[in-house]
Amino acid sequence: MPCDRGLSSRITLPSAPLAVREALASLVGSPVIRSLPQEDRLNAEILLAEVLNNCVEHAYGDGKGEIEVSLALRRGRLACEIVDRGRPMAGRTLPPRRDLRAGAAPPLAEGGFGWPIIRALARDLAYRNENGVNRLTFRLGPAEAECCP
Repeated sequence: MPCDRGLSSRITLPSAPLAVREALASLVGSPVIRSLPQEDRLNAEILLAEVLNNCVEHAYGDGKGEIEVSLALRRGRLACEIVDRGRPMAGRTLPPRRDLRAGAAPPLAEGGFGWPIIRALARDLAYRNENGVNRLTFRLGPAEAECCP
């Protein structure tokens, strides 16, 4: 695997469903994501779609705002940072893990599979809210990379 130092992408989009669609097309076509293995490219698209749609729907609701997406390849893994200035997550923390086995938990609102999908695909998932800024970070890719010692 070639060394991936310096490969990064950054985009700012308005908080709107159509803008998410356009941003996803741009991000998926970026050299950062195109350099990933096929499975990781697909997972990156799903993961980014879930996170960005959550920002639009929950952080901003009907309000307007911006979402900043930063991607970088680090040691063969995709590092992502999503920043918005909308409403913070409940309790200013990531939603709790849910057991989605049949009958294990009460029904989820409006599908409710976004966070379980995000948790299944992302590594090192972290959230913080400071001074009105929401920052979600995560990685995608192998636990141990073979590149860039």
